[in-house]
Amino acid sequence: MARTPAQPGTAANRLRSARTAAETAAKPAETAAETTAQPAADSVEPGRWQRARRRINVLAGRPGASYYWIIGTTVALTCIGLMTVLSASAAESISAGKDPYSLFIKESMFAGFGLVLMMVLSFLRPPALKRLAWPALGLSIVLLLLVFTPMGMEVGGNRNWINLGEFSFQPSEAAKLALALWMGMVLARKGELIRQWRHTVVPVVPVSAVVVILVLAGHDLGTAVIVMSVIAAGLFFGGASMKLLLPSLAVGIGAAALLAAFSGNRTSRLAGWMGECNTGLCDQATNGLYALASGRWWGVGLGQSRQKWSWIPEAHNDFIFAILGEEFGLLGTLVIIALYGVLAFAIFRVIMKRDEPFARIVCGAILAWIIGQAFVNIAMVAGILPVIGVPLPLISYGGSALVMVLMAIGVVLSFARAEPESTPTIHD
Repeated sequence: MARTPAQPGTAANRLRSARTAAETAAKPAETAAETTAQPAADSVEPGRWQRARRRINVLAGRPGASYYWIIGTTVALTCIGLMTVLSASAAESISAGKDPYSLFIKESMFAGFGLVLMMVLSFLRPPALKRLAWPALGLSIVLLLLVFTPMGMEVGGNRNWINLGEFSFQPSEAAKLALALWMGMVLARKGELIRQWRHTVVPVVPVSAVVVILVLAGHDLGTAVIVMSVIAAGLFFGGASMKLLLPSLAVGIGAAALLAAFSGNRTSRLAGWMGECNTGLCDQATNGLYALASGRWWGVGLGQSRQKWSWIPEAHNDFIFAILGEEFGLLGTLVIIALYGVLAFAIFRVIMKRDEPFARIVCGAILAWIIGQAFVNIAMVAGILPVIGVPLPLISYGGSALVMVLMAIGVVLSFARAEPESTPTIHD
């Protein structure tokens, strides 16, 4: 059988085909290597961004509805306060021949500063707040002692201010927030031991008594009453026994009445509240009622108050609610009360959603401070309680009071940011 002769170039074709196949096989390998190597080089940057975003999310927390309710009502009350301070203080400044906008500008500066501090504190985590408790308490006690040095200043018969040149500071306002933080830290560590009377009393009662005594030494009974309410609320939300709290409350009320009885100024105010108004100390309360009555349902209009023209002493401060009632009427006062009600509900909602004793005690003490003081001020202007000289939170003029209340709300917001998520119950 004849053999077929070899085709010319067959070996070359085979070599070329083998080379082409090798190159074709090498290209997917190179492509795969490049594909594998490329994400490794590019994955560094996305990983950093992911870590940064994770840190921001942890820091920001998960704000719930209570968080936004608190911010909304706080900003609304602060803006209403600035507007009313301008209306009330301008009249008094014009009567005294001063710049009608000076007090409003100062209050606006404090409001801006306080709002910044509020947001800064809202980003702090509970461990950071616990670390601030002891330094805050120590600093507040030192400031209370400075009141009795040449730096101290007396206003309206009360020596409870520190003179800082252009500005002044009221240490008792800082003591309220410091006590709330410190009591929350101490009582949270005790746990169930708080139900034993000796763990309830020590060390909370002795340390708190020092603060109250220093405030009373400056003849500021109204602020001392608010501080005692902060202490009582902290013990209540901490789980102290009612068998101890109720007698302590009775003793506190009796002590306040006794201190008022030994003060001529306070005795006259009590007598005026009971209907025996024979001195000029009743003018403030009487004209405050006139302002509320003249406001009727809809008010006389913004800036149109008549009682603020030197008829009501401290119209921009303790009796600013009377100016609100005169200019905005009963409807305006009900709006203010409703805003405080929403704020109280939102803070109480934060308390109910938190399982940690520290958060519950601190928020409860701040709730008693802000809402309790608002109730006392409104009741005082309406004639339900005697005049004891406490400002209306977030509305009355006073830089240190406004800043400290905003900082306290910032602490509540820090707990509202980290509201625990509801987890399903696991059954065995």
